[in-house]
Amino acid sequence: MMRSVSRLSALSAITLVLVGCSSLDVSEAIQDTNQATLDFTYGRLELRRTEQQQKARLHLTEQLLTSLDAAVQVALANSPAVQALLAQRWAEFAAAEQTGRIANPVFSFEQVRFQDELEFGRLLSFGLLDLLTLPQRRTISRNQIAQARIQLTASVVAQVTQVRQAWVRAVASEQSLAYAKQVRDSAQASAELARRMQQVGNFTRMQRARQHAFYADAAAELASAQHSVTAAREELVRQLGLDDIQATRLQLPDRLPDIPKDIRLPADVRASALAQRLDVQLARHQLDIAGKLQGLNLLNSIADVELGVRRDTVFDNAAGTSAPRKGYELAIRLPIFDWGSVQRDAMNAQALAAANLYDSVVRSASSHLRESYSAYRTAHDLARHYRDEIVPLRKTMAEENVLRYNGMLIGVFELLADSRDQISVVMAAINAQQQFWLADTALSAAVIGKPTGAVAMSTGGNTGGRSDAGH
Repeated sequence: MMRSVSRLSALSAITLVLVGCSSLDVSEAIQDTNQATLDFTYGRLELRRTEQQQKARLHLTEQLLTSLDAAVQVALANSPAVQALLAQRWAEFAAAEQTGRIANPVFSFEQVRFQDELEFGRLLSFGLLDLLTLPQRRTISRNQIAQARIQLTASVVAQVTQVRQAWVRAVASEQSLAYAKQVRDSAQASAELARRMQQVGNFTRMQRARQHAFYADAAAELASAQHSVTAAREELVRQLGLDDIQATRLQLPDRLPDIPKDIRLPADVRASALAQRLDVQLARHQLDIAGKLQGLNLLNSIADVELGVRRDTVFDNAAGTSAPRKGYELAIRLPIFDWGSVQRDAMNAQALAAANLYDSVVRSASSHLRESYSAYRTAHDLARHYRDEIVPLRKTMAEENVLRYNGMLIGVFELLADSRDQISVVMAAINAQQQFWLADTALSAAVIGKPTGAVAMSTGGNTGGRSDAGH
């Protein structure tokens, strides 16, 4: 019996040492995320924990801000929201690591005096089931850590996607504002000319009112466009995590990038998605964890066993002698009132839910990808159609109307109205270009497995109609 106690003591000591030596490096998890999402993070994701890192990131932030890729790098370097996200995921890693560790042993000491005898009792006890199920706990812990890493990657993808879309909206809104000012200026010139012509009797009151209505509408649209610029810019400021001073230094390009000549092919998109979909990986880990937990908790729901190693010393003061006593204790919780049936039902339900969730995610992954690709391809075709067909046609019409005006075939109001129509078409083309880049960003997120909301395919503006100039 003494030999078995010694073996149990040695086994428990080795187990505790092995569990205590394991640790988790959050930097390794962040590096894995950088490798898995190079197109999103460019390898720049980092948790700031030292003053030197803070200064280096601040220096990078000062190099504001001329491209979409630069905006992403600034957000990763500067945004407190990104740093808070990394810190929260670090806590989740630590919690998952804790799952694979058993509870600390309990050491109890007692002193008992009876007449001339003095007894010191020492007991070291620990959960036997915790020790026996340690390998299974470690497996569950590793699966939970892998799941937490996937969640970190998915969160970073979502954050970067929001930055990219905010940048696209900010640039497009400023680009549209310039043309909204041109529409307002043209309508203002028409209204002023109509006022003067009415004063000399060449225009009726209705004709002047019509021109002034055009100007009023253009002024209202300009005010709305100015607010849209402010709203889009401030949204980008929040996504980048800029302070007030940095926000004043924020510079954006004059126009959106050109539409790429080559588009993504459906086969390539699907192949990339099937290889790295995060939502499928996450659901698979959840299913594995549910299965492991079901087997682990099944035993714990029935009984609990606690093993203790005892060593006592008895002093006989009258005889002046002492005698050691060794042994062990075994405590078993008896399943009299609760046989664990409710716990087992809950575990079965959780396992069943995880299995069906995995099946649902796998089925919906392809659907999300097809929807995102349709939005991407439609937005690309619309933007190219505006660039190659509608805008050149409107430019040709404008040039012909200038010739007609010079030949006195049309009046100045028709010429100004045609100019406003042309500007409206250009603004619609900008909106189509914006929708393409939003859809491109959404498709990139969908390929890696973080679907975003569907991109609306609406394009404002009039492609072929003409404002009634009145003459």
